[in-house]
Amino acid sequence: MRQTRIGAMTPFMVKEMLSVYSDLIKHHEIHPLLAIAAFNLDFLCIHPFRDGNGRVSRLLLLLQLYHAGFEVGRYISLERLIEEHKKRYYETLQLSSERWHEGKHDSWHFIQFVLYLLKKAYGEFSTRVDKIGMPKGDKTATVIEQIRKMPSGFSLSQLQNKCPDVSYDMIRKILKDLKSEGQIFAKGRGLSAHWYKKGNTLL
Repeated sequence: MRQTRIGAMTPFMVKEMLSVYSDLIKHHEIHPLLAIAAFNLDFLCIHPFRDGNGRVSRLLLLLQLYHAGFEVGRYISLERLIEEHKKRYYETLQLSSERWHEGKHDSWHFIQFVLYLLKKAYGEFSTRVDKIGMPKGDKTATVIEQIRKMPSGFSLSQLQNKCPDVSYDMIRKILKDLKSEGQIFAKGRGLSAHWYKKGNTLL
């Protein structure tokens, strides 16, 4: 009997959910990520379809994130991350859906999971970008700029710390080229060498 009553109310509940979400986004009453996560929870609790509610909720999550300017889902699969954290996903969904139909639920369990998921996605995206690195010309310019900022007398390891995205071999080559051009000179050899700029001649 309860299932029939809730089923009959489903269209009204969906309409109300859309209206509340629209107002929250329009009037900037809360951060859009909180509104999106809460909307996703409400959709799953309403369970409007006989099958496929989970897949639809994840598509809605992706679409709403795009509209709000969070486009990490274009590059990192949120579906995969949810699958990798499936146990936590269902645990937080269970905790947040308890007494939902009475309006006495705690949505923060699920909201925190969605925020955690997005943090993971952006972290993964950042790692991928770092692996791509800068074009060679940009790397050379970065190293030269850092040499300009160095005090007179710096080591290769100090320069490496300032240029973490540039390989050791490339930094050595740039130093060698600048030395050939007469812009810097070295005292010592190998890793113990200290490099000096010749006045203000560097580029």
